[in-house]
Amino acid sequence: MDITPSRRGFLKLGASGAVIAASQLPFLKYAQAAGEETVVVVMGQTINSLDLHRTGTNRPSYQVAVNCYDRLVSFGTKEMPDGSLSYDYSVIEPELAESWTVSDDGTVYTFKIKPEARFQDGSKVTAHDVKWSFDRAVSVGGFPTVQMKAGGLERPDQFAAVDDETFTVTLDEASKLALPDLAVPVPFILNSAVARANATEADPWAMEFVHKNTIGSGAFKVVRWDPGQQLVYERNDDWTGGPLPGAKRVVLREVPSQSTRRALIERGDVQLSYNIPNKDAAELDAMDDVAVYSTPIENAIYVVSLNYDFEPFQDPDVRKAVAYAIPYEQIFKTAAYGRGVPMWGGKGVDGPAWPQPSPYEYNLDKAKAHLEKSGFANGFEVPFSIDLSQADWMEPTALLIQENLAKLGITTQIDKIPGANWRTASLVEKRLPLALETFGGWLNYPCYYFFWAYLDGHLFNSSNYKNDEIEALVAKTLKMPVDNPEYAPAVQRMFEIAFEDLPRIPLWQPALNVASNGAEGYEYWFHRELDARKLTKA
Repeated sequence: MDITPSRRGFLKLGASGAVIAASQLPFLKYAQAAGEETVVVVMGQTINSLDLHRTGTNRPSYQVAVNCYDRLVSFGTKEMPDGSLSYDYSVIEPELAESWTVSDDGTVYTFKIKPEARFQDGSKVTAHDVKWSFDRAVSVGGFPTVQMKAGGLERPDQFAAVDDETFTVTLDEASKLALPDLAVPVPFILNSAVARANATEADPWAMEFVHKNTIGSGAFKVVRWDPGQQLVYERNDDWTGGPLPGAKRVVLREVPSQSTRRALIERGDVQLSYNIPNKDAAELDAMDDVAVYSTPIENAIYVVSLNYDFEPFQDPDVRKAVAYAIPYEQIFKTAAYGRGVPMWGGKGVDGPAWPQPSPYEYNLDKAKAHLEKSGFANGFEVPFSIDLSQADWMEPTALLIQENLAKLGITTQIDKIPGANWRTASLVEKRLPLALETFGGWLNYPCYYFFWAYLDGHLFNSSNYKNDEIEALVAKTLKMPVDNPEYAPAVQRMFEIAFEDLPRIPLWQPALNVASNGAEGYEYWFHRELDARKLTKA
């Protein structure tokens, strides 16, 4: 996959070019008059909350926690071969903490809070705010609580504010995930005084208030949010977590139309188009004035999710029939435009690296043979769900799979779910029998991926899958150092079970595509959302 940005000619839109909708004209005037200190970004997805801890908050919303709040620590930055920036998983740097120490047994972390750190209202950030914020993260339930648990952060009694500038975390046992888990978006620090002032008996963690307001100490604050339309970041000039952002304002516009987003970036009316389709990435890469960055997403796979709560998919031969009926190569060319890493046709489990290809490939004869052995030899009907906000890859993929499942007598109806509702239907309620899905593990270990996607009841286990051996292997390896001689055999055994049970059928490892025309400082992050802190207008 080519990840080198190219700049080969400015494409002027003529009669055959994309038409910008009339509803976008006011935005264009605003963007063009934004000034040298404003970077304008477009994306196709919707931000549905300003609070990552809120139940149902979707992934595009995670960026608010990154841009408007601090964590104790952060990952470092490295330069990629194409000249762009990427986070560096191997380096942990201070953010809100100025320093930290770890006890000899690896269970007690002591952090010193920067004495000059201030919230956006000017009040001092203290260890008591950190304590309240961590208590919130482990108590609200759902995704944030499970994410904290991955690093061994499970209960309020593990956190203590020794004084205004000293905060401690005490683990039940040492874990390789503890410190990096503090650098992910979830353990962000809120102004506890403001939160408490807006809490109620029914809402002790001020979820409703933080849903609509930012109360952090991060690089930006949200000064305007029109759901479904735009979000405006304004720089926090008192930020101490890193170098002050070069952009005074970042305007994030939600533009559902792919053709409109493409027209805007081609014309230079916006500086960044985020998470663009593979087709656009391939074509824009041929232009002189537009730089395209395509970064393979670590620990991430696009998959077909088979829900064990739906009767046909309880049958292992049905699951294997579906796996052999998927036209992987055709899908990769049509939906991915060859950008990413194939995840099919493997020759068996090969070491502990993840992701790695499954042993399945397109073979209709094997698919028919497995279905004939199953309890559904005559086929069945099932809805096939996709996320409209990811239609660029999901729709062509679903149509190709639908066509080939029909050859087995499996009839599917494409169920298009709005992006704002997708997470609830797929991950919270887990009610979709057959769906396309993606998950990228934030902490770059295979045991962490399995913790989220294969454990019973965990958020990204959209298949309602449970296997007792997987449960035990994840518990064994999650905190274990990777150089432990028992680690590699244990994770390889997890892979073998996953490929045999097939709650998730791997398709390909995706790439995150970002187009730039007049912006500098784009940085790729594992959470796949916009980090505006280094952006400047070229």
